[in-house]
Amino acid sequence: MIKITVKLFAQYREGRFKVEQREYQDGISAQEIIDELGVAQALPLGVLMVNSRHEKETYILKEGDIIALFPKVGGG
Repeated sequence: MIKITVKLFAQYREGRFKVEQREYQDGISAQEIIDELGVAQALPLGVLMVNSRHEKETYILKEGDIIALFPKVGGG
């Protein structure tokens, strides 16, 4: 098991949490965490960051990583 810090922003926090440290199986991808949380079901994912760097959903997380999820924001 590895410990990952998950940060949610904007509407993704509603009914969930702001920051949580969670344990996951070694080899988990960012997409698997997104799916488990169900955050992108109502609002598409806008930005995925791991350790303050833009990453793709296929990124494999490691012990101590910090994943931040931001919904897509519209506007004009």
